[in-house]
Amino acid sequence: MKHLLYLIALLFLVTSCKSTSSTTSSSKKTSRLNEQIIDDATDKIGKPYKYGGTTNSGYDCSGLVFTSFQKNDISLPRTSFEMSKKGTIIKKNDCRKGDLIFFKTNGKSRINHVGIITEVDDDEIKFVHSSTQRGVIISSTKEDYYRKSFAQINRIVD
Repeated sequence: MKHLLYLIALLFLVTSCKSTSSTTSSSKKTSRLNEQIIDDATDKIGKPYKYGGTTNSGYDCSGLVFTSFQKNDISLPRTSFEMSKKGTIIKKNDCRKGDLIFFKTNGKSRINHVGIITEVDDDEIKFVHSSTQRGVIISSTKEDYYRKSFAQINRIVD
């Protein structure tokens, strides 16, 4: 019994002395920044697809990501393939809102499509991107096309 009380007291001491202020404020900052990036990208829902586009007259997939991050003072390369080399590659089950999700579409052997994750719910990831057929939309990894062409997820904002 004496040992159990000692362990409980020790556990209390360790957890009560742990400093969380810098971790908490840092993760709140990250969360706020990711939300701003997502808000900027989702504000463009309904805009048309335009190859090479980076304005409201039309966006391609990397143009949407590029401008959404740039508006928040984060510089990324202009193409999805080059973007896929930035940040840290994250396991699918560790992803969070604001991470970049990459695809190899149309049977391509290298990454050629990118989106920004807007929601993570167990085995489903929703992301905003610019589709050649439908312009800026939100899609899901539950859709066959994206489930089959998924390549990787990168974290840009820690």
